[in-house]
Amino acid sequence: MEGGRMGYDEPGRESADTASGIPASVLENVFDDPAHGEPGRDRFAVHVGWEVLLLAVLAVVAYLLWQEAPDTLRGDGLRRLLVDAVVLGLLVFAAGLSLRTAAVNLAIGPAAVAAALHVAEQGDRGLVAAAGPALVAAALGGLVLALAVVVLHVPSWAASLAAAAGVIVFIEQRSAPVLPQGGYDPTRDALYLVVGFAAVAVLAGLFAALRPVRRLIGRFRPVVDPARRRGVVAGVVAGAALIVSTVLAASAGVLLGTGDAGPVAPVTGLDWTVLAVGTSLLAGTSAFGRRGGIFGTLLAVSLVTLVMANLRVEGHSVSRWAVGAAALGVGLVATRLVETYGRPRPGASATDVTPDPDGRISSGWAVQRADPIGEWPPALPAHHAENPVDPWNVPQWDAGRRWDSDDR
Repeated sequence: MEGGRMGYDEPGRESADTASGIPASVLENVFDDPAHGEPGRDRFAVHVGWEVLLLAVLAVVAYLLWQEAPDTLRGDGLRRLLVDAVVLGLLVFAAGLSLRTAAVNLAIGPAAVAAALHVAEQGDRGLVAAAGPALVAAALGGLVLALAVVVLHVPSWAASLAAAAGVIVFIEQRSAPVLPQGGYDPTRDALYLVVGFAAVAVLAGLFAALRPVRRLIGRFRPVVDPARRRGVVAGVVAGAALIVSTVLAASAGVLLGTGDAGPVAPVTGLDWTVLAVGTSLLAGTSAFGRRGGIFGTLLAVSLVTLVMANLRVEGHSVSRWAVGAAALGVGLVATRLVETYGRPRPGASATDVTPDPDGRISSGWAVQRADPIGEWPPALPAHHAENPVDPWNVPQWDAGRRWDSDDR
């Protein structure tokens, strides 16, 4: 040990023990990012407030759509709207997962279009036979992307943009729209699809709200120096998120390649990426990673779906670029709010949080501490050299001598 630092500490990285005098095992539970994080725990009230605002706006847009075109919200119109919501929801869930792990995947739009083209071409072989190879290819492509990001430790936006360019090359091999060859109609299962997506989105939000899980999925979030590696666990989590997000995007493409969606155009798919990332930020997911809400994804997907349906009803041309840009603009404001009001309480310190006996930080009932015990054994009276104290000249001994003399 030299200069108060352990010999095995990383150069330029201060040990948790020397920074505050508190054991590292305690700091692991006090900080959301134990290495460089702020003392205290993330606040969640800002996510609740933002989701309440999203719910209010969603209610207004749904009411306006009902007044303008009630058939859109019932019967076949509602089933088609639900399928559109699931397609967008899968892409937003993919974008949100990669954002929460601080490894954004910009290849999700092209991956969805490529999967849609493959399913449209091979749909006559059956949905499972057509979708299987597309999902496997997406998983392998996500694995290559994950290895590039984690092993080389390069920015995920740059690596995924390179991956998107490679997928676009595959898409451009087709010069004309592809008519779906399969007979599966997802509108027949629209209710099951939307319920399944809503359940997964909300459960994932609840699970990610747990402090240990939130810390785990946010370990790849850069601190101090973005080029510094964040450890093996952080790399594994970010890599898994990139793989899963690519597979989710391909799953959205499977729905796009079915018969009900119409011909699949060989477009780049980057407009889907912009729309998905913008909607994910609109949901309250931080662009910096780790922080996010519970119902935000479900509410934001529903809101954007209804807004696009309202634009079509009013006869406007619906551009995913335009809607995505608007969602990105509002979503960046949401990120600033989340990062400002979601971080630990200002002025908190590591000593403000008391660890439980099992090593966790208590966030519920607390037991009142007993008053500190005084020194033991008690300190003896001070002796002064000028006026020494005779140990035999104490009242107890005088009383004893009087008792002895009386007895005689």
